[in-house]
Amino acid sequence: MSSQTVFRCFMLLGSVMAGLAVAAGAFGAHMLKGLLDPSMLAVYDTATRYQLYHAIAIVLTGLAARVCDDPRFAVAGWMFAAGILLFCGSLYVVALLGVRWMGAITPLGGVALMIGWSLLGWRAWTSSTHSTSLPHC
Repeated sequence: MSSQTVFRCFMLLGSVMAGLAVAAGAFGAHMLKGLLDPSMLAVYDTATRYQLYHAIAIVLTGLAARVCDDPRFAVAGWMFAAGILLFCGSLYVVALLGVRWMGAITPLGGVALMIGWSLLGWRAWTSSTHSTSLPHC
């Protein structure tokens, strides 16, 4: 996969994830306030916030791949995507469906998110570009 493909893929994925996070947040604020008890509403809010934060991280990953001309940034982006699915997804299920055992999945998603940040930082630190028109990372 080329750095341009990584850029396009993660710009699209991050943008979709961010848009869904905004929609989920609005849904929670307007539709769930009276339906969920405060503790489950807080769980739902955590899911929407972390989804938005890490959607932005996915976009950042795509930008880094393009700026550094290094497609190896993709691994960090996929870790962020997996983290959103596992961390936020499990919290949505706990809050909306009351399936409490799904809370056991949440830490796995948190680990994926932390790995994503670590990989993003490591790749930025170790990546070098051969293009004179792009800044060195």
